[in-house]
Amino acid sequence: MATIILPGGKRGLRERLSRVHWPLIILLTMVAGAGVVTLYSAAEGSWQPWALKHLIRFAVSLCLLLVMAMVAMRHWMTLAYPVYFFALAALAAVPFIGVVNMGAQRWIEVGGFQFQPSELMKLALVLGLARYYHGLRAEQVSQPLYLVPPLVMIGAPVALVFMQPDLGTAILIGATGAAIVFLAGLSWRIGIIGVIGAFVAGVAAYRFGILKQYQVERILTFLDPDRDPLGKGYHLLQSKIALGSGGLDGKGYMLGTQSQLKFLPEMQTDFIFTIFGEEFGFVGAIGLLLLYYAVIMIGINIALGAKTHFARLASLGVIVTFSLYVLINTGMVMGLAPVVGVPLPLVSYGGTVMLTIMAGFGLLMSAYVSREQDAFSGRGSL
Repeated sequence: MATIILPGGKRGLRERLSRVHWPLIILLTMVAGAGVVTLYSAAEGSWQPWALKHLIRFAVSLCLLLVMAMVAMRHWMTLAYPVYFFALAALAAVPFIGVVNMGAQRWIEVGGFQFQPSELMKLALVLGLARYYHGLRAEQVSQPLYLVPPLVMIGAPVALVFMQPDLGTAILIGATGAAIVFLAGLSWRIGIIGVIGAFVAGVAAYRFGILKQYQVERILTFLDPDRDPLGKGYHLLQSKIALGSGGLDGKGYMLGTQSQLKFLPEMQTDFIFTIFGEEFGFVGAIGLLLLYYAVIMIGINIALGAKTHFARLASLGVIVTFSLYVLINTGMVMGLAPVVGVPLPLVSYGGTVMLTIMAGFGLLMSAYVSREQDAFSGRGSL
C-alpha cells in the first residue's frame, strides 16, 4: 500500500514521485525565480540581503512540498484538527511571548528562528474546515446548528490576528474560511446573508472605533490617495508612478528609477510587484500574472479531480488562499484595494509566508499523488 513515504521501499517512493505534477513544480519555480530576479534588482545588483535568502528558502520549501506530497491524504486528515488547534494556541500565545517588529507583535521566536502563527493558521484553517465538512452530509451543511462550529473556527483566529494588529491577514483568513464554507455546499441564501452581515460588521467597526486610526487612514487613503500625498498616501502614489512609468515593455532590468532611487517603501515585500512592473512593463507584469493564472488553473483541476470530500475542500482551500494573496497584493499596489500588507506569493521576501504557501501546495500535491488510492474511499470514510 502506498500510503506514506516508504510504502514499498524505494520502489514505492519512486512510484509516488512519478505521480507528482511536475509541470506545476516548474511553474512554481518560475514564479519564485521572478522573485529572486526582482529582489536582486531591489538590492542594486546584490544577492544580499534578500535574493540569496529567497532562493535558499524556496529550495528548502520545495523539499518540504515534495515530502508532504509523499504522505497520503488520509494522514493529513488525521492531523487536521491537531494542526488547527496548535496554530490557534500559537496565535493565543503571541500577546504573551510574541516578538515586536515594526510596531506590531506578530512573531514568535523559537531557537533563533521567528515565525508568524497567523501564516500557519491560513493552512491550518483550511485543514480544519475540510476535516469538519468531510464528516457532514450534504443536507447538514446549511443547517444553523452545523454552522456554529465553522463560524467559531473562523472567528477565533480572525479576532486574534486582528488584535495583533494585522488587518490584512485577518481579512485573508476570514475570506478563505468563508470561501471553504461556501464551497462545502452552503446555500446561496445563507451566503448572501453572511456577506451582508460582514458588510454591516465592517461599517460598525469603522463607526464605533473598533478599527485603529491607522487602519481607518488606510481606507480613506485608498479612496483618495491625494488627501495626504507625503504621508499616508505616499506608498500608493509612488507605486502608481512606478507602474505607469514602466509603459509597455518597461525601463529595463535594474533601471527602474522609483526602486533604484528608493522612492518605493517596503519594496522587497508588499510593493515588489511595482518593481517588476516598472522594469519589465505591462508585458512583463501580464506575463507574471499569466504564470499565477496557470498555477491557479492547475490547482483547480487537481482539486476537482480529487476523489474524497476532504481532499477536494483542502485543495480548493489552498488555491483560494493563493488566489487571494495575488488578488489583494496586485490590487493594492495598483490602487484597486486598500494597502493592508499582504505579500505577493513566492515573489515577496519572507520566510514564513514562503514555507506556508509551499506547504499548502504540498497538501495539494498530496491530493494529486493520492488520487488513485482515494478513489476507493467515500465521502466520509477516508
